[in-house]
Parts: sequence; C-alpha cells; structure tokens
Amino acid sequence: MAAEADVIVVGGGVIGLTTAVTLAERGLRVRVLSRDAAGATTSAVAGALWWPYRIEPAERVGAWSLETLAVYEELAAAPGETGVRLVPGLHGGERFAALGPWAAELRGAVEVAEGLRVVLPLLDMPVHLAWLERRLVAAGGVVERRAVGRLAEAAERSPVVVNCTGLGARELVPDPGMRAVRGQLVLVENPGTEEWFTEADPASEATTYFFPQPGRLVLGGTARVDDERPEPDAAVAREIVARCARVRPEIADARVLGHRVGLRPVREGGVRIEAGVLPDGGRLVHNYGHGGAGVTVAWGCARAAAALVG
Repeated sequence: MAAEADVIVVGGGVIGLTTAVTLAERGLRVRVLSRDAAGATTSAVAGALWWPYRIEPAERVGAWSLETLAVYEELAAAPGETGVRLVPGLHGGERFAALGPWAAELRGAVEVAEGLRVVLPLLDMPVHLAWLERRLVAAGGVVERRAVGRLAEAAERSPVVVNCTGLGARELVPDPGMRAVRGQLVLVENPGTEEWFTEADPASEATTYFFPQPGRLVLGGTARVDDERPEPDAAVAREIVARCARVRPEIADARVLGHRVGLRPVREGGVRIEAGVLPDGGRLVHNYGHGGAGVTVAWGCARAAAALVG
C-alpha cells in the first residue's frame, strides 16, 4: 500500500503545527494527526508571551528561542492574521546577570529599578493556531482529527513519524520522565492595561502576570507540579486576581470573562529532539517536552526536528 504522506506528525498543538508547516514548506507531503482541535490543545490556553520559562536544556534553549523570536518579529507585521503582536512590558525583579547569553540579543531591553523592561512577542493563541493550520493547508498539508494509541499506527501510513505529543508522550513513547505542571488563568475585561507584566516568586508555585490580549486581559498564574485537575479552582482564581490587583488595582473590579487550565508538558532532562527507528524500520523523530515555553522555542525546535527527518 502506498504511503498516505511522506511524514506524519502526531500532535496538533503549537509544536506539532509549526513542525508540520516547516516540513510541508520544504516540499514534503505532511499529515497531522491530532486527537483535539487546535483550539482545544494545551497550546490554546497558553498566556503566550515569548520568554524561555520552565524549559531545559539551557545550553540549547537560547538558540531555539532566538530563532523563534526572529520569526515572530516578522509575523507581527500582520497581527490580525497571525495573532502575533510586539508589546512592551516589565519582567519584575529580573536582571540580565541572572539570564543566559541569549538575553544579550534582546534589542532595546533595559534594566530598571523594578526589573527588565522589554518589547516582546505576545501571541493570541487561538488566532495563531488557526493561522498555522491555514498555512499548513496552503503548503499542501492535511490535519486529521484522530487519536493515536501507538506510534506504530502512524507508521503504517508513512515512512516517517514525528512525535509532537507533549504530555501525551508519557504514555505513547512511553516516557516516564514527563510531568504535568498545572497552570491556571483568569480572563477578565481589560480595564485599560496596554502593557504586560510578569513576576515570579521563587519561594512558591505562584507567578503573577497579566497579558493584554484582544478583547480580554489574561491573568495568571500557577505552576503546580503533578497537579492534573482539569477544572479551575475558585480559590486559586481569587488569589490570581488579588496578586495582579496588587500591581494594577483596577484589575480587582474587572469583570471575569472565564477561566482556563492547562498542563505544561515538562520533561526531566528537558526537550527531546532525537531520531530513532520504529519497529517496522520507519524513521521516528521526537520533538516534545517543552515545558512552559513551547511558544518560545516552536520554530527553532521545528527546524531542528525537520533536520532529523532528512
């Protein structure tokens, strides 16, 4: 039986779709198999500020991040279409000295008393994911809603399988090093906030951030390891609003529009981009384990994985 595609990408979040676009635009016939619609993936929940957060290995993350930053700076020319905007903001308490060498490449970043002021890409993820799907289809790719129980299933339909399943890799590979880190967000009406803000509390699992997105202000957040509850926690939501209101008091009275929960796919040892062989002799390429920074490294990792496809 003839193969349905040159490459099957398993997983339809930002990593899977970006990898699929990269491959399709190199002339390969690509089919994405995804259990969920893009808008129902973990990627769709992301606050989606470009920044290397909760991701390893440090020695590779900087290059992947900067490669991706360059792409987003171009995509920001058409924010309504791509969902990518360049927005100013403050990383509270951050210092250049605490960051990796990659930080020296940030144009216009300034250290101030409160932290690091910088203009960064901020992505409206539902819009960006839909744009990635359209770009994939325009390059001849196909997206199929289908759960994959074994990588061998995909291998029956293509000589090359690229595994971009995020947390799903825990069972699919299987990879016991995968752990869920729960993030919870609150969406409110924007009371006039035009800049983003983040501040991490090293002593707790809480972070404080707000991101102005079209039609809403996204408030966060949490980073609770091994907490896989899918439903929002009302007490946690109140704490998130209170923390953000300490920075911008007007947030306290903003009307709540909704709540979101996402499970970050963190991997012991960091991102896995690696080639192997399937039981039938087909080629298997892994691209998963991006933690809280899939958006930040998506294009750099997609190109690294595509190089292993050959």
